[in-house]
Amino acid sequence: MAQTLLIKNMVCARCKSTVTKLLTDNGLEIESIELGKVVVEQDLKNNYNIIKNGLKELGFELIEDEAKVLVERVKVLVIQSVLENNSESIISKITKEIGKNDSAISKLFSKSEGITLEKYIINLKIEKVKELIQLGQLNFSEIAYTLNYKTSSHLARQFKAITGMSMSDYKNLQDWDRKELDQIV
Repeated sequence: MAQTLLIKNMVCARCKSTVTKLLTDNGLEIESIELGKVVVEQDLKNNYNIIKNGLKELGFELIEDEAKVLVERVKVLVIQSVLENNSESIISKITKEIGKNDSAISKLFSKSEGITLEKYIINLKIEKVKELIQLGQLNFSEIAYTLNYKTSSHLARQFKAITGMSMSDYKNLQDWDRKELDQIV
């Protein structure tokens, strides 16, 4: 009997690899795995606490509350959209995927995380901008275009509002201050 596990803080391929290792080391067979979600072929009755504690030690968390499940799903969709540089509006993608209106999703997200969904999206984009600046392969206009900003000046204003410095100043830093995606909220 397959069982679905919803896991908080799974934000990248390394996270999937780490969770896969934990589960297989504990004798579980994985049917499918994606960011924030793993389907195992067995019932977890006997291993539940071991898996829960193992995930916690690795910086993950099993999600058991329905509202938290929805919020984590929203986070995964936002992260995927930012990483994929999808041209579709992130909010539109979320409402389409989840099947709830944007107002209900935003209220639930704000209540759960203490930050608005829009601010969360902006913070993730700014972290992506920092990464792209560090890579040095794109100029500021190309970065703005890549992240679906209408103008590079709009991105520059948001970047300065969030970081307190211009993108040029950030580029010239020796010690770049970046946050991990699962630490944004």
